[in-house]
This record gives sequence, C-alpha cells and structure tokens, in this order.
Amino acid sequence: MSWFSLRVLPAHGPEVALAALFAAGAQGVHEDGAALVTHFPPETDVLAVATAIREADPGASVTVGRVADTDWSEAWKNLLSVQTVGVLRVAPPWLADGLDPAHTIVVDPGMAFGTGDHATTRSVVRLLQRIVVRDANVADLGAGSAVLAIAAAKLGARTVTAVELDPDAIGNATENVERNGVANVVHVIEGDALLLLPLLAPVDVILANIVSSVHLDLLPEMARALSPGGRAVLSGILVEEREMMEDRLTSTRWQVIEEDVEDIWWSATISRH
Repeated sequence: MSWFSLRVLPAHGPEVALAALFAAGAQGVHEDGAALVTHFPPETDVLAVATAIREADPGASVTVGRVADTDWSEAWKNLLSVQTVGVLRVAPPWLADGLDPAHTIVVDPGMAFGTGDHATTRSVVRLLQRIVVRDANVADLGAGSAVLAIAAAKLGARTVTAVELDPDAIGNATENVERNGVANVVHVIEGDALLLLPLLAPVDVILANIVSSVHLDLLPEMARALSPGGRAVLSGILVEEREMMEDRLTSTRWQVIEEDVEDIWWSATISRH
C-alpha cells in the first residue's frame, strides 16, 4: 500500500505544528516555504494525525494525500542540501564529507527545528556575519537544533548559550554542538527564554528565530539583557507582520539596523536607541 503525505500550513508559526507532527511519529519534516511536508506509513491513522495537528494549532490547514510506496524514513534526507551562506556552509552529516570544518555547520535536524534549508535560518546567518560576533557573549533563544548557536561559535563568539524550551530538542542540540567541536563555547540549556535571559545578562548578541508573538513578549527582557551597543537578530517574522513589528520596535526605543527578506520571511538586526 502507498504511504500518506501530509502538508501542513501552520496558523501560528511552525514550532507547534512541528511538535505535533513529531509526536505523531513523523521521522522527518520538509519545510516548503511556510508549509511543512511529511509522510506516514500505510498503517497510520492519518485522520487522527490530522486531528491532532488541528487541535495543537487551531486554524492550521492540513492536506492529506497518497504517494508511491517509498521508504520515507530515509527518503526525506534527499530533501536536504548543503547551503552556502556567506563564509559559512550548513550541511546535514551525510553531505558534510570534504567540507572545511572551520566554516561548516553540520546539523542533523532530528526532532528539532533548524536546518540551512529554511529561509529564516539563512537570514539569521547572513545578518550574523554583518555584526561583531568575535569574542562576544551570545544568547540563542529558541535554539532548536542549535544551528544558529553553532554559527556564532564558528564566527568566533567567546561563549554562546543556546536556550530551548522543548525537552525533545535538547538531546539533538547537544549532539549537534558536540559534532561541530564547539562544546567548549556553546552551552545548551533547557528552559523558558523569558525567565533565563535575565540570568544570562549582559549579552552582546541575542539571536531569536521564533514566532512574532514570542518576540513581542521577549523585547523588554532583550532590552534589559543587551550590553551597551549590543545587537539582537530577530527572525521567524512573516513579511506581512513587518509593519506591526516595526511599529512595536519604534515605540519601545529599538532601531532597525539592517533587514533581510527571503521568501515570505522578514528578519532584522536591531539595537537600542
């Protein structure tokens, strides 16, 4: 019998829908723009999976289809590629042979969000290379696979704290940190960024690839945590949310230093006035 395909267009950002898919047994998820695509074997109660996703993310669009019989537990890996972003490359382990370790971030996404194939990740890595990271104290909020924390370490950060709320992502993030040889720089911590960021202050650079609603909650703590002249790089914001986000930043004494737009996503480097 053929496998089921599920295409999910999240209503509230990818994190909740991703967690629901992995909880339902997805072995890998492909990010196609704003949509999440995965596959389940024929014996799966796919209607129950679709219901679970809609319950976790009300308003999400879930499309179920059939595909040719394929071993999707391995075939999803073919959807990932090596991404070159400035001086850095982001690659899954099975494509990393022969790449310069000093300038390569090797990330097995596992059950965590964060591969170089996603536009928001690339945007942050681009913006990160346009600010002073060498010898900086960095906080990566909502670290997922720790891809951005590792990028900061490869760019010369003195110390990076990768904060992740999802306990299922912690093991994957730790493995990626060790795989890249930056465990002496990057420290993975499980917990709520809103509570932990004050304990990490002062920090020179904050990275946050998360949904807009969480950005809005975190902005006051970011302002208190940043050292003088510090920068925050925000991503995970839809282009259609840009005006709303810029209005909030302006009204709370933030300044947009630089922007990056790819596909439907807007990212920005900000600082305090």
